Amino acid sequence: MNKDRVEGKVKDIAGRVERQAGEWTGDTNAQVKGAAKQVEGKVQNAWDQAKDATKKTAADDKASKRPRSVPDDVESRESIEEKRRNRG
Repeated sequence: MNKDRVEGKVKDIAGRVERQAGEWTGDTNAQVKGAAKQVEGKVQNAWDQAKDATKKTAADDKASKRPRSVPDDVESRESIEEKRRNRG
């Protein structure tokens, strides 16, 4: 979990508390502010999760690519030499 996701979670929880307090006291303004803060936190958390998933996918793709051990021009020279030996 990175810093941005933690901040998003904190906003989500603070928004829940504010919204709930508004419900208990009957303060609609606090309910609306709390709900807005809660949504902001959820969006921030989701955005950072998406960024993390993208980074992980890119890293997995990079790790899964098999490196070429022999360049094409070396392979072609070897196959030419082998063909010459087989003919002679």
